Amino acid sequence: MYQLMSSALAAIAFFVASTSPQPAKAQTPPIRSYQPKATETARSAQIQEQIQKADPSRFDLKKYPVTDSNATHWQDSLWAIGVLAPEKDYAVQALVNVVQMTTATNLTNSQLGIIDTAMQVGMELYTLKPEVYGKLKQNFLRTVDYSSDPQWVAIALSALAKSTDPAYSLNRAQIEKLTLKVQQRFPKWSQDLHLQTTIQTIQSDRLQSPQKSDKLTAIPKLADLLKWQVSPQQAHMYVLCRPNRDVLCLAVLKDRNGKFVKQGKQLWSTPLLLQSLRNLDWYFTNGRTPQGIYRMEGVSLQPDDEAFHAYGQFSLVNLFVPFEDGVNAFLPNQKGKFTGSLQAYQALLPPTWRSYQPIQQSYWAGNAGRSLFRIHGSGAAIDFFRNKDKVVNAKNFEWTATLGCLSAIETYDNRGSLLKADMPKILDALNTVGNGKVEGYLIVVDVPSASKEPITVTEIAKLVN
Repeated sequence: MYQLMSSALAAIAFFVASTSPQPAKAQTPPIRSYQPKATETARSAQIQEQIQKADPSRFDLKKYPVTDSNATHWQDSLWAIGVLAPEKDYAVQALVNVVQMTTATNLTNSQLGIIDTAMQVGMELYTLKPEVYGKLKQNFLRTVDYSSDPQWVAIALSALAKSTDPAYSLNRAQIEKLTLKVQQRFPKWSQDLHLQTTIQTIQSDRLQSPQKSDKLTAIPKLADLLKWQVSPQQAHMYVLCRPNRDVLCLAVLKDRNGKFVKQGKQLWSTPLLLQSLRNLDWYFTNGRTPQGIYRMEGVSLQPDDEAFHAYGQFSLVNLFVPFEDGVNAFLPNQKGKFTGSLQAYQALLPPTWRSYQPIQQSYWAGNAGRSLFRIHGSGAAIDFFRNKDKVVNAKNFEWTATLGCLSAIETYDNRGSLLKADMPKILDALNTVGNGKVEGYLIVVDVPSASKEPITVTEIAKLVN
């Protein structure tokens, strides 16, 4: 996956910390009750900046050809379209102009990065606003037919399969025909994560739009997972979600002795949102947070007021997937990153969970190059991303969807005063169970239910008591 990002895009991306991982001290900085970047005036300026970057004049191909020298310009402008989701023909045409480049040859790394962004923003807007961005359908079909990049083909196929608008969607027979064409064009499709998972999802009829109810897929006994230790004498945080990720997830915490932490008489818990702004699935970069095991190691200090907009004012908790560089020790008795086989990863799970494929997602995501997952807050206005109402439940609108990270609530009033923030609570709890360090494992798992409500502390307490 190409992960080229402009400096402006990197400053506001919600899946990557702008600093390298810091030593594992879980320092909680003093809370700033007033944040000038969160005032009503600052919020207006932030939106105005995006409006300027999405101005129609910036998409003039004669003035700004899609070349290396204009990479930052195009990344910033495409990001702004994703933020604002304008219902304008020029925005649709701007995406069409770049997405049609998926069939070009001899592209530079900068051009690949620009097309990556256009494909992801296009996926977001085509699936969430098909009545405006339905014109992208023909470009996605062309990508499936002729592009040599398996990831772009997978995004295009996924977008076409997810569309629910009758005017722009394909019927089941048409999707099956496209899927067969992809398999014929890529004989080794089963060896590519993006193609394999997209095709398997379509074939098993598990592709669900955010508006549809959860499928009641059987999972192993949750109690087995909650009582298990990936490694002895390590803290464990469990993040329990619904397959429909616009519903909040619930995090609970276990100390180094394997005992669940309590707050008063109840289990310690905190809500988190693990939804993707791009409406992408877990196997795509910037997609939903994968299920599975993460190494929790250290914090990234929130560096400055510029990064405040992306992360809020508190430190970010570093999470590492298998094969990711930067971790001191994914396994306590082995320095460096996890490089083992799938069987070695499965051995970190309780026996009843080892053959359950969804819990392997973090392994395969790391194998495919996903990285830089964090738990963090947000300094953005709750309505900054204008498409958020289509990927986040109205009840949870105060949380900000991300590009893969785990989002904690952090809100401010129009004067810039802090209203709510869960990162201090999270950092303090991890600091306590880690004896001054953030160190241990985080496990994400989807728990299907007929209910559209989050899993509750009461439900979890029944399984661990």
